[in-house]
Amino acid sequence: MAPPQGQMRPGRQLAVLGLIFTVLYLLVFFAAGAKGSWSDRLEPKLGLDLIGGTRMTLEAATEAGEVPPASSLEEAREIIQARVDGRGVAEAEVVTEGNRNIVISVPGQNADLNDVGTPAELRFRKVLKTADGGGPVNTQPSPGATPSGSPAPSGSPNPSASPDPSASANPSAGVTSSPGGGQGGGAPAPTPSATGGASPAPSATPSAAPADQSLEALRAAVEQKVGPEAWAAASALQAPADYSADPALAEKLEPFAALTPQEVRVLPANIQFNVPTITCEKLDQRAPGSIKDSSQQVVACEGGQVKNLLDVAKVEGTDVDDASGVLDQTTSQWVVSLDFTGDGQSKWTNLTREAYNNTDSQCDQAALGDEGRCRVAVVLDNQIISSPEIQGVLTGDSQITGSFTQASANELASQLRYGALPLTFEPQEAQNITATLGTEHLRAGLLAAGIGMLLVIIYAFFYYRLLGSVIFLSLVLSAVLVFGALVLLGRQIGFTLTLAGIAGFIVSLGVAADSFVIYFERLKDEIREGRTPRSAVPRAWARARRTIISANAISIMAAVVLYLVSVGTVQGFAFALGLATVLDLVVVFLFRHPIMTMFARTPAFLSPRVSGLGRALESQDEDDAPTTGKTRLKEA
Repeated sequence: MAPPQGQMRPGRQLAVLGLIFTVLYLLVFFAAGAKGSWSDRLEPKLGLDLIGGTRMTLEAATEAGEVPPASSLEEAREIIQARVDGRGVAEAEVVTEGNRNIVISVPGQNADLNDVGTPAELRFRKVLKTADGGGPVNTQPSPGATPSGSPAPSGSPNPSASPDPSASANPSAGVTSSPGGGQGGGAPAPTPSATGGASPAPSATPSAAPADQSLEALRAAVEQKVGPEAWAAASALQAPADYSADPALAEKLEPFAALTPQEVRVLPANIQFNVPTITCEKLDQRAPGSIKDSSQQVVACEGGQVKNLLDVAKVEGTDVDDASGVLDQTTSQWVVSLDFTGDGQSKWTNLTREAYNNTDSQCDQAALGDEGRCRVAVVLDNQIISSPEIQGVLTGDSQITGSFTQASANELASQLRYGALPLTFEPQEAQNITATLGTEHLRAGLLAAGIGMLLVIIYAFFYYRLLGSVIFLSLVLSAVLVFGALVLLGRQIGFTLTLAGIAGFIVSLGVAADSFVIYFERLKDEIREGRTPRSAVPRAWARARRTIISANAISIMAAVVLYLVSVGTVQGFAFALGLATVLDLVVVFLFRHPIMTMFARTPAFLSPRVSGLGRALESQDEDDAPTTGKTRLKEA
């Protein structure tokens, strides 16, 4: 027989709870990232204090070796923290140490911290000239020639092609306009034609610049080291030196071969470009930030083989409003989508117009693309990511394309989104930390959680008897739900369980116990007022529900505020407390109340000794007993 209208159907709510458990654990066992044996798929991600991790120290390097401003160091710490946190809710710690160091601690033995300290100085520069950067044995490439291994422009646009790169065996690299964002006087929408083989992030780890010399003093020292004759010969070059035409010139420029990458970085751009012994190998090993001056022409390499003389930077990373790694649906290649600011969009449009029209014929013939247009190099720190030929005026948002993977595209987007570091950092040490006390800490934390749950259960059975089984089952279901969420969140967003997180879960036991007490005491009050247990259950739930929701809402709000204003392990405590409280509410609504409704229909629920409602039911029986004659006489 169907239940009366308005009466709840506990089976439906229990079925919804069962569905939630089924979906959760299907995701745990079969969702993306689930690898290994069945037991391996049930392992949560543990924090630095439980399983160890990776720690890296970065030291700020300044031109004259002076102590960096405290405000700049703190700004750099915040940017690095944002970069690390952008990879997920991993409980990473980024703190300043002393007056020039930043220490990064990340849980897990396989954490890659090599790129979080890169300056991420983004510049867009016109390519003015190109030369072979392999060494003095080779001569300058003739116009239109493609040096070996270089990412020179190739291919021509298809008039009917979309604004995105056309699919090919090797994905094109460059900057593309979003659909509808280009104009070129009847030309097709801008399409990059440079094939980039460069890695999106610098691979070399340069040594620190001398700390006791300013830039001017170092340049004077380099000039003295190579000698006045070599310096004068290099300064007089108007084009890359051709040793086949002037063999004596090779001897004059030979001293430049002995320069280190940090000495090369202070040379004028024309010397870096025109002297063959200054190779791409040395240029790529310059310290990060060596070519960040936007007002100067600079030299950078592409593909490790081709030197490019680049114009002043007319668009910078600060002109980018937002960046994100996306999968290009046309080419199935990962790209970095750029949204410019208002002023940045105007600068970008002017730069592409200047490159498209080759204003003042600044671009050398050998540096032009196949269509005779200037190329614009996308320069990150010291390396050219791509250098597409501009085949139209870009008036909309654009994309950086290249040999990106999903991880490298998202990493570059993260660096651009959170901003460039105000200081240049050099890695000092990176070490893996073994959790010497991790196993003991984990055992102690789990023991504390187990003892806390056991005490709650013992008290529940002692005081509430049959109702204690409801408490026990609710806590078990909450624990299973929380555990599944821990595994899934650790795999999907990087949440790591630390001792602070375990403490948050233990505190949530108190919140769960409070909701039991509120509900059951309200139930006793309803029975004392003369209602039967079956009718008292829905009335007690209706009155206790608001209090339970209010109490849990306060805990959730406190957890959210604590999470927003804290960092590190305290943030993990807040996240764990909030997660456990939310899941406890799910169990309250989908299990506790429905199971109480079902218990109310059983004979055992009416027994004072079994149900745990002893005094309430006994007082009700006394009220229902036959009245005495004296009382009847009084009533009469």
